[in-house]
Amino acid sequence: MNALTFSFIIVGLLLVNNLFALLYSLVLLYTDWLKKYRIQEKKYQKGIFFKRMPLYLFNFSLLVLFAGFGSYFIFPFLEQSWSSWWLLALQVLGIFLVEDVFFYFYHRLLHVNKFLLAKIHSIHHRASPPFPLEYLYNHPLEWILGFIGPVIGFVIVGLISPISIFTVLIFGAIRNLREIHLHSDVNLPVLSKIPLISKTKHHDDHHSFLDGNYSSIFIWWDKIFKTELPD
Repeated sequence: MNALTFSFIIVGLLLVNNLFALLYSLVLLYTDWLKKYRIQEKKYQKGIFFKRMPLYLFNFSLLVLFAGFGSYFIFPFLEQSWSSWWLLALQVLGIFLVEDVFFYFYHRLLHVNKFLLAKIHSIHHRASPPFPLEYLYNHPLEWILGFIGPVIGFVIVGLISPISIFTVLIFGAIRNLREIHLHSDVNLPVLSKIPLISKTKHHDDHHSFLDGNYSSIFIWWDKIFKTELPD
């Protein structure tokens, strides 16, 4: 495998994931198939779906560019051989842990700083109740700065142990699917039992009440820093 092929695989993975997000969103908006699993009783705003499509597409394009070019340039530093399941799992877990620490404090700052909340983060909070593609509904600056967390995670874990292409692929797939599911307003029993997918209700409550529940994956950050919303 060469760098260009790896880059195309990463981009292809994102395309497949987000095609799923599109279909998932349409099912929730226009059918009652998953109605019994909904968290909020508030109806979805069907009319906003196509109105918001330009920002969805713009931020998705930024994601594809960042992931595509990023994977191309880091390829020479990645291991191409399979090491072991336990090492891969530890690396993915480590990257998620570092990213989630960054995300908690970054996300909390976007709420504590009233300027950032009013001018930047409030755009994302128009997604209430959210549906899967709403994970892309962010101010582009907030969206771009959010890439910092995974980068820091890869750097720190990479300094401890060489990272393989399989670590990147698995992390990327899980992270993207997690964000899609997290914004679905649906609590599917099967998905909720998958590690690192997180509990949808935790983030859904954040969209409902605005303050609190700032963490994404490891909800213990909200417990530790006393920002957890009551059930």
